[in-house]
Amino acid sequence: MKVEIEVISNEIIKPSSPTPEHLRHYQLSFLDQQSPKTYNPLVLFYDLGVGHQYDHSNSNEISDKIKKSLSEVLTLFYPLAGRVKKDRFVDCNDEGVSYSVARVNSSCQLSDAMSSPLPRELCNFLPFELHELNEFALGVQLNIFERGGIAVGLCISHQLADALSSIIFVKTWVAVARGEANLVARPEFVSANLFPQVDDVKFDPNANVTKEAVTKRFVFEAFTIEAIRSKYETKQFSKDEKRPSRIEALSAFIWSRFAAVISDEHSTKSEKVYAMFHPVNIRRKLNPPLSEHSFGNLYRWGFSMFPASTLSCSSSEEYGYETVRKIREGIKKVDMDFLRKVQQGEEEQMHFIMEYAKELIMKGGELISFSFTSLCRFPLYDADFGWGTPTWVSSAALAFNNVVAFMDTKTGNGIEAYIALKEEHMAMLEADEDFLVAVSRVGC
Repeated sequence: MKVEIEVISNEIIKPSSPTPEHLRHYQLSFLDQQSPKTYNPLVLFYDLGVGHQYDHSNSNEISDKIKKSLSEVLTLFYPLAGRVKKDRFVDCNDEGVSYSVARVNSSCQLSDAMSSPLPRELCNFLPFELHELNEFALGVQLNIFERGGIAVGLCISHQLADALSSIIFVKTWVAVARGEANLVARPEFVSANLFPQVDDVKFDPNANVTKEAVTKRFVFEAFTIEAIRSKYETKQFSKDEKRPSRIEALSAFIWSRFAAVISDEHSTKSEKVYAMFHPVNIRRKLNPPLSEHSFGNLYRWGFSMFPASTLSCSSSEEYGYETVRKIREGIKKVDMDFLRKVQQGEEEQMHFIMEYAKELIMKGGELISFSFTSLCRFPLYDADFGWGTPTWVSSAALAFNNVVAFMDTKTGNGIEAYIALKEEHMAMLEADEDFLVAVSRVGC
């Protein structure tokens, strides 16, 4: 599928009412300071077939509805309409967000975009490149297909919002579009109070950002996921332990196959170590807990270590089980004791990783990150502006190397995995028989 779009209009959308003076200065938190200066991507596809209330002939009406509701929701999410200053605060000056309308080339219909989606082509439906922030914290692009379909592409600054905040923004926005603003909770801006910013951030959150990684989309059907979960729990977990979750099982499986295909690169004496990361939503882990409407980057990383010298064992079931256990142990460490130290600006986790990496380098080794993130079980397919729920919700080519992003399929039973790797590693993974047997469709 080759996607070509023609941008036919650009404008800036400002909040429908001015931000009060006492809210003009929005301080970034310590956690915001440690988040990548990239965009979180999301594309929502809607099939508005001929004869629908909002068919192609009514594209202006669709655009007007999106613009009006966007202007209204920005009064609630006012930092998104401001400008970041010196990477320390947002001047909530209501200068607005980017809004564009694009026409999709006639050779690409909505069904084409969904039947053989290419992550690099999906980027065309987005208003910005993901790898580097511009002046806007939020951009929206309305893409109009010739035969009655649209795609709404969003880019939200990761410097201001984590995945849950991005999803809550969309949830609130579509409620406003439906005239149901009074039924949704208001965002809460408390992150900087709980995690005050520091003068010196000791590591570069953009260190793993790259344009060189290749992103491909793989789909795991429900029966495959269930088989992998069962495989990793057989005779391994005690009766008191929960069986592997879908995300735990798929993370362990993808990691084990990646480890297997690259194992020949490392000798038994290799000083390279892989660090596996999983983001942990800390809203409910805090005391007292925060609501899901708490805006900002309210996550930390659970992590576990995998020496490269052990990768030769990665094809065994025992390795998969141990991977699940390590994932759980890493996430469990993100508790209130850990978060209290983070609130004081003491990031022991990152300090340990940085010092460990230095030690490995001195020995001629290297610490290599491999990260997983998940949008599964979030209500993305409930995003109804008033013309029905999305036919499909997608990500795009990722801005990082060695990253896997999970999203639900339309049915909610399967999982789409967007995997970003070096080109040579992707080729090796795609040639792995165990991996290919598990995936039902591939978006290259």
